[in-house]
Amino acid sequence: MQPLRRLLIVGIPALMTLPGCAAVGAIRGAAEPLDSYTLTPASLATPMRPTARHIVVQTPVASGALNSDRIVVMPSRLQVQYLAGARWVDPVPDLVQSLLTESLGNTGAFRFVGRTTTGPLPDYTILTEIHDFQAETTGNEAAPIVARVKLSLALMRESDGTIVASRRISAAEPAADVDAAQVVAAFNAATDKVLEQAVAWILSTFGLAGTS
Repeated sequence: MQPLRRLLIVGIPALMTLPGCAAVGAIRGAAEPLDSYTLTPASLATPMRPTARHIVVQTPVASGALNSDRIVVMPSRLQVQYLAGARWVDPVPDLVQSLLTESLGNTGAFRFVGRTTTGPLPDYTILTEIHDFQAETTGNEAAPIVARVKLSLALMRESDGTIVASRRISAAEPAADVDAAQVVAAFNAATDKVLEQAVAWILSTFGLAGTS
C-alpha cells in the first residue's frame, strides 16, 4: 500500500489535530495550485433527426464530500480523502450536469438541451442525484484503485410535474496505476459507461431508440 500514500491527502478535519509547524505546513500545501482534470461526454456515431422536445438537465444533487471540485478517494466506506495535487475543473454536480447535457445534445434527438429553465418552459426536466463519484482502494496490487460512479435519474414532465420514468445507473472501472492521470482515466471510462446508459434510457423512454 506504499504507493497509495503519495496518492492521498487527509481531509480538512484532520488538519485541526496537527500541532504547530505541521499544521502550518499542511495549510501551505493546501494553498498550492492543483492540476485540473475534466471528463468527456458520450457521443453517438450517427446523430438522430431532431424532435420538437425541449429538455433541461437540472443541476444534480450531491451531498457531503461529493459536492466539491476535489477528487474523492475512499480507503473505506467510512473514510474520505482526496487525490493529492488534483481537482476537477468544476464541482462534481456541475461537471455531471455538463456531461449529461452535452451527451444528450450529441444525439441530435432534441430541439434544445440546456442547463437552465430561463426562457421557454421545457417539455421535460431531467433530475439527477449523485450517489457515488469517487475512487476506492481495493487492496489488490494489480488494480489498487477503482473509480465508481452511480446516478439516480428521473424524467419529469413540466406540464404537470409528473415523474414519467426513473432509473439508477452505475459503473466501475479499475485504474491501471495510482497516479492522478490513471485515476482520472478510470473515472472517464466509468462515467462514459454511465452516460451511454443514461442517454440510451432517455431515448428509449421517448420511443427514440434505434431511430436515425
